[in-house]
Amino acid sequence: MPPVALDASPQRLRSLARAAQHDILRRLTPPLRHDMVVHLQSLGMMAEALNARMERGVVQQDDLAGSVSKLNRLSRQAVARCLEVCTWMEPAEDDTIVLRDGAAEVVRLLSTSLNFRGFDLRMELGDGEFDVSRSAVRFLLAAAILTLTDAAPAPGEVVVRTEQSSSHGVVAVEYQPQPEGNFTQLHESGEAPLSWVEVQALAGQHGVELLRNGQAIILRLPRALVTTPLKMVPV
Repeated sequence: MPPVALDASPQRLRSLARAAQHDILRRLTPPLRHDMVVHLQSLGMMAEALNARMERGVVQQDDLAGSVSKLNRLSRQAVARCLEVCTWMEPAEDDTIVLRDGAAEVVRLLSTSLNFRGFDLRMELGDGEFDVSRSAVRFLLAAAILTLTDAAPAPGEVVVRTEQSSSHGVVAVEYQPQPEGNFTQLHESGEAPLSWVEVQALAGQHGVELLRNGQAIILRLPRALVTTPLKMVPV
C-alpha cells in the first residue's frame, strides 16, 4: 500500500492520526462497553439476590458478612475495569506494556465479535519481555485486524504472531480463508472500513513501521522508554 505523502504537513499528519484513532475507537465501542457492563451486571445481580433474601428474612449474620465482602470485591473489580477502559481515551502516565500482553488484550477484546462475523482470531505469542507503547499496540493492532477482516472475501482464521529483535517488537497479522467445505456464512461488520492513509498517519505518530502485503499486515514497534518517575507503592 502507498505510504502517506511525505510532503504532508505535520499538522495534516496529526489530523489524519486523530481521525484514525477516533474511527478505531468507534469500532471498538461495543466490545469495550461489554467489558464494563459485564462486571456491573454481576454486581447488580448479586445485590438484587441479597436484597431478596433480606426481605424474606433468611439471611444469617455470617451470610450477610460474606455477601457484603463479595459485593465489595465485585465493586472494586467493576471500578478497576471501568478505569481500564478509560485509558483507551486517556492513556495512563506509564503508557507501556509487554508486547505479548498488549497483543493478547486486543485479541481478547475482538475475538467474540469477530467470531460472530465468521472469523477465528487466535494468537501465537513469542517469549521475552519487550516493552512497547500500550496505545500504539492497542490502536494499530486493532486497526490491522479490522482492516484484514473488513477486506476478507470469506470466513477464515486471523492469526496474530509476536516476536522481538534487539530494537523492535514485531506483530504479524495474517488472514487465512477457511478450507473448502466449511460453510460458515460471512457477516459484514456494518461499518465503513478504516482509512488506510489515516492508519498510516497514526503509525507514524507512534514511530511504528506499518507494512501491508495482501492478506498480511506487519507492525514494527520501537521499544518504549519510561519517561515518568517511578512511584513508591505504600506498604
